[in-house]
Amino acid sequence: MTAFLNDVHSRLNPTQLASIEQPADCAQLQAIIRRARHEQRYISVSGGLHAMGGQQMASGALHLDLRGLNRVLSHDTERGLLQIEAGADWPAIIAATHTMPHPQGGCWAIRQKQTGVDSVTLGGSISANAHGRALLMQPLGDDIEDLTVINAHGELLLCNRQQNAALFALVIGGYGLFGVIYAATLRLSRRQCVKRLVDIIDLDDAINAVFRRADEGCLYGDFQFAIDHSDERFLQRGVFACYQATSSTAPEPSADLPPAAWLKLLKLAHDDKAQAFRLYSQHYLNTDGQQYWADTMQLSTYIPSYAEFLAGERAADAAPESLVIGEHYVPREHLLAFMQQAKGILRRLGVEVVYGTIRAIMRDTVSFLPWAKADFACVIFNLRTQHSQAGLQRTAQAFRELIDASTALDGSFFLTYHRYASAVQVNRAYPQFAQWLQLKKQYDPDELFRSDWYCHYRDEFTRHAAP
Repeated sequence: MTAFLNDVHSRLNPTQLASIEQPADCAQLQAIIRRARHEQRYISVSGGLHAMGGQQMASGALHLDLRGLNRVLSHDTERGLLQIEAGADWPAIIAATHTMPHPQGGCWAIRQKQTGVDSVTLGGSISANAHGRALLMQPLGDDIEDLTVINAHGELLLCNRQQNAALFALVIGGYGLFGVIYAATLRLSRRQCVKRLVDIIDLDDAINAVFRRADEGCLYGDFQFAIDHSDERFLQRGVFACYQATSSTAPEPSADLPPAAWLKLLKLAHDDKAQAFRLYSQHYLNTDGQQYWADTMQLSTYIPSYAEFLAGERAADAAPESLVIGEHYVPREHLLAFMQQAKGILRRLGVEVVYGTIRAIMRDTVSFLPWAKADFACVIFNLRTQHSQAGLQRTAQAFRELIDASTALDGSFFLTYHRYASAVQVNRAYPQFAQWLQLKKQYDPDELFRSDWYCHYRDEFTRHAAP
C-alpha cells in the first residue's frame, strides 16, 4: 500500500512511497533489507523526519521508519560508553546515560546533540554528522566509538576506526546511503553543571568573545543575531550566551523557553522582528548566571505544528509557507566579510530571516565527506518561504548566492538542507564529492539505499561530467 511522508520543518518534500516498514528488532531489519534486494526494490530510511532536501526519502521506495529500534544494548560505566539502537531519540539517550554511575560520582552524560529539536534519532544525527553548541568540539562523529551497520546484502558489520574503518568514515555523514545504522556506541563524559553567561554584543567582537569564554572554562555557546533587515544592526548585533563549567549540583530544571513563549516569539519573528529581538534579549539577560546540567541544557523547545499555528494567525487565503534552513561555514577570520555579504544578499532579494545563529566547530577528522573541513564559524539561517513559485525561487536564489559568498571565502555549506546548490557549487565546496559518488556505487552497486537528494546530485554530476 502506498504512503506519503513529508519533512517536519520545511514541508517541501512530500514523497510517495511504496510502503513504510517499522522493524522491531535487528533480525526484522535484516530480513526487510534482504527482501527488498531480492525483489529489486530500493530503500530509504528516516527517523524523526527532520532531514530536508529529500535526504531521507526516495520516491517509490520501501521506506524504513527506525524509531521502534530504541533499546539500550550495553554500557560500560568505567569507560563511559553507551551502545544503543539507532532509532533512539535524544531524550531517551540522555535518560539512559543517567542510569550509568560515574566512577568519581554522579553519572555519565552526552557531550553534544544537534540543536533546535530533540525528537530526532541517533542514526539520523550520525548520518548528517550533526553538531551542537560546543565551542571546541568536532561534529558528532568524533563522539562515536563504533557503529553496527547493515549493508546492502543484509550483513551485520561492526565499524570503528580500526575495523571496517573506511565504511565507518563513509557512514558518518553519509546521509543513509552506505548502509543502515542499526546501533551506535556513544562516547560519554561525566555529567557537568554549567552557568549561563549572557552578553549583548556586536559581531565584530563575537569570535574574540568565543575564545575569551573558552579560556574562562565555557564549554558551549552561540550568537543569535538580530533579524530585522530594516535595522542597521541586522545580522550584526546579537545575544551571545555561553555556558561555563561549575561545581554546582543544584541547577535550574530547564534552560529553554516554554512552548507558549516559544510560539509567541516565533510569531513576533514573522510580524515584528524588532520586538522579537528585544523580548528574546531580555529573556536571556534575565537568565544570566542561572545554572543547568550541561546535557539537558542542550534540549530544545520545538513545536512541529508551528506552520499550522502561524497559518491560523494569517488570512484564510494566505499562501502556505514554512521555514527553510541553510547552514554556511567560513573560516572564523572571514566571518565579518561573509555576514556583510549576506546582509546585502538578503536585503536585495527581499528574503526574511526568521531565526539565525552563529556557532563554532572544530575541523572534522572522522568522516570521509566532512562539512567541517576546517575550524569554521557556522552561520544558520531560517528563511521565511512562501510555497509559491516566486517564493521558492527567491529562497533558492538567496541560498545559491550565500553558497557562492561562503565558498569564495574558503568556506562551505551543509549539503542536504535543500537541493538548490548546483553541481559546480557542490564540487567547489566538496572536491571529493565525485569520488564519494563512486564509493557509493562500490559499496552499493545496485543503489539499494537511495534518497531523492542522492538521485538528484548523482544525475547532476553525471550531466556535469558529460562532454
